[in-house]
Amino acid sequence: MKASSTENNRRLNSFKFWLLGLLTLLPSLSSGQTATVTGIVLDSLNQPIPQVNIRSASGGTTTDDNGFYLLQIKADVENTLVFSHISYQDIIIDGLLLNTNETFEFNLVMKEGPIQVSGVEVTATGIKKFQGITTLAPELVRKIPGANPGVETILKLLPGVSASNELSTQYNVRGGNFDENLVYVNGIEVYRPFLIRSAQQEGFSFVNSNMIQKLEFSAGGFQARYGDKLSSVLDITYKKPVSWGLQAEASLLGGSLTWESRSENKALSALVGLRYRDNGLFVNRQQTQSNYNPSFFDIQSYLSYSLSPTWQLSFLGTFSRNNYRNEPQNRQTNFGTLTDPRALVIFYEGQENNQFNTSFGALQAKVTPDENTEMSFTASLYHTLEEEFSDVIASYELASINTDLGSEDLGEVISSRGAGAQLTRARNQLDALIFRISHRGITRKDNSEIRWGLNYAREDFRDVLRESEFIDSLGFSIRPNEPPVPNDQPETPFEGELLPFDAVRAQNTSATDRLTGFLQWSDRREWKNSEVYYNLGFRTHYWNLTTPGAPPSNEFLFSPRGQFSIKPDWASDVLFNLAVGLYQQPPFYREFRQLDGQLNPEVRAQRAWHFVFSNQYSFSLWDRPFTLNSEAYYKNLSRVNAYTVEDVRIRYRADNDATAYAYGFDFRLNGTFVPGTESWLSVGYLKTEENIQSRGFISRPTDQRLKFGLLFQDYVPSIPNLRLYLNLVYNTGVPGGSPNNEDPYNFQSRLRDYRRADLGISYIFVDADNRADPDQWLHAFKELYCGFELFNMFNNQNSITNTWVRDVETQSQFAVPNFLTPRVLNIKVGMRF
Repeated sequence: MKASSTENNRRLNSFKFWLLGLLTLLPSLSSGQTATVTGIVLDSLNQPIPQVNIRSASGGTTTDDNGFYLLQIKADVENTLVFSHISYQDIIIDGLLLNTNETFEFNLVMKEGPIQVSGVEVTATGIKKFQGITTLAPELVRKIPGANPGVETILKLLPGVSASNELSTQYNVRGGNFDENLVYVNGIEVYRPFLIRSAQQEGFSFVNSNMIQKLEFSAGGFQARYGDKLSSVLDITYKKPVSWGLQAEASLLGGSLTWESRSENKALSALVGLRYRDNGLFVNRQQTQSNYNPSFFDIQSYLSYSLSPTWQLSFLGTFSRNNYRNEPQNRQTNFGTLTDPRALVIFYEGQENNQFNTSFGALQAKVTPDENTEMSFTASLYHTLEEEFSDVIASYELASINTDLGSEDLGEVISSRGAGAQLTRARNQLDALIFRISHRGITRKDNSEIRWGLNYAREDFRDVLRESEFIDSLGFSIRPNEPPVPNDQPETPFEGELLPFDAVRAQNTSATDRLTGFLQWSDRREWKNSEVYYNLGFRTHYWNLTTPGAPPSNEFLFSPRGQFSIKPDWASDVLFNLAVGLYQQPPFYREFRQLDGQLNPEVRAQRAWHFVFSNQYSFSLWDRPFTLNSEAYYKNLSRVNAYTVEDVRIRYRADNDATAYAYGFDFRLNGTFVPGTESWLSVGYLKTEENIQSRGFISRPTDQRLKFGLLFQDYVPSIPNLRLYLNLVYNTGVPGGSPNNEDPYNFQSRLRDYRRADLGISYIFVDADNRADPDQWLHAFKELYCGFELFNMFNNQNSITNTWVRDVETQSQFAVPNFLTPRVLNIKVGMRF
């Protein structure tokens, strides 16, 4: 009985530990733990090889008719794998180190001549990358809970990446804004809608997490083969199915369905994903009460067909429809201090009716003329139709509240300090068509390789922008500040027309032609018993803008970049990287558009010199693998296009009249804190400032100084199928912006710090390591799980923007925080056949 009581107390303490989100766990050793290696074995013509023998010290297996294999090996120790076939030379992999329960995908090609792959080391972050790229496991993306789950949820837990709006898939990297991040899917650049101004309008990420095979990310100093953006690159590869499969997920927020198949002759493979999402669970819990009727839907397909052993065709197609209808009702937000508490009470009339329809298609042909050369030819078309229609009247009252702790009306409004009304109206429409054709190639010889690429793009935009804001204070319409109008009421009646306090009216048509190219050379060799990698390359970019009534505007850019990495012959496993390069971001359509909506064709490319020094140190702790990644960076920016941010909407000054800088330090420690799981802790420091028109340096809108992120996984030792997933984020506050785009030098106050914890607990009935017996009903599933997610588990009041309200008594404007989502419970179930 005493032993049973002790066991029950231990389980109870473990459960309390989960709910409180504590980060400490007594290290424990585990024996008999395994990991999984899986993949496809191909020949030099990219055809699968059946009956390949794969063996390790703990066992072996063979590939099936599709070249697919799955092998369990010992975890947390180094393994040696041998791939052998009577018609091919052996391939040997040495030093394979995986975490417990980790699944690692390794695809390889068996060639005619003798070859040996040795010294490949795999840790919790994946294969070590000399190129300075962070590789993340797709399984993590699918497991980790988030208010808007997907790739971006994982990225926000990395150092140097910040975001303070859980409903948005947008993110800032090392002081950059949302428009400075590259996103590729299968080597094709993808886009998002342009008119979205609030996170709850977004729906979901472009990237479908259930279709991912590989995920790579760089926060700066990336190679020349990637495009012309200032901050980061996210490179996604969708998988090619090797057999039939069906995966389904459902929750209170929506659902998804993913189907994969391959033809009997193995020439054709298909991957199709459907998603539906409804943010009502979050929006209906916010302080603004509303009738909210959203509908977010998308479908994606990736088809691949082998015309011959050397020619392959593939098609990537997507269609998404975001239908956002919102009818706000009322809102009360308490703010201020303990000595001067206040409340903002608003009653609304009207509604928002926004619609974003986007479609994308890309046809790609790949040819492998020999075993060392691969070339691709791609044509893509992106089309978006976006409408933003809204008429909302907000009648507001700025009031004092009852602070008497013994009163039944504690927190209620007791006296008014100001009243007014605000009418916002929008009739915005955008039609954009982007066409691209590109060619890429790579050739390898020994340890060196040469990559090249050429791309042409045509961007056509038709934009109608009509926005207005009328402000009424105690029955008087407030005129705009400029131009000043004489007014000596009541002696002389004022008979001027009623004008909106802020208005934007523009009708723009533009076409941009872009021709870009890159060339890069990399080599890897031994130097004094140390491994050395270096990469040199450059990008060129010529663009030409034509707009009615203005002469053509063009610019030619040349951007050199280089990387150097060394793995010294030390007893410690250490890797050093240095990256230096010029990154120039030519203006996209939105960057040409000024605050008044008109286009400025004289805008030029923003420039940034990147200097990145990083260190990767792998070590063992508690007989388990860990990796510490450290990076120091500095970015010097010129010809900066200053901007303002409201929620997720960016508005540019469009004049290149600023300089800026950003520097900081990033650290990430990851490994098996708990046996059988992968977790990491991220810490980052950032400082970024800009100097507009030589007036002195002030904080940029993304100046988020401190960042802490935690991804933590756990399970109950006595119930290993009961899993816990936890992510914690802490960001210090960013500048809160200015009302109606007023002078940012007068508004440098910061928003409150962002604190959030999301918890997920799932019970795994069936997975790859726990298949049911053939006589059980669960045998029909390859995977089955159910559980719950608790978002914002500590119910922190976070804010990303302010509502600016005028006080009649003091003639001051008060920044009233717009709070984000509170604590929300979600139920989730998933299955795979």
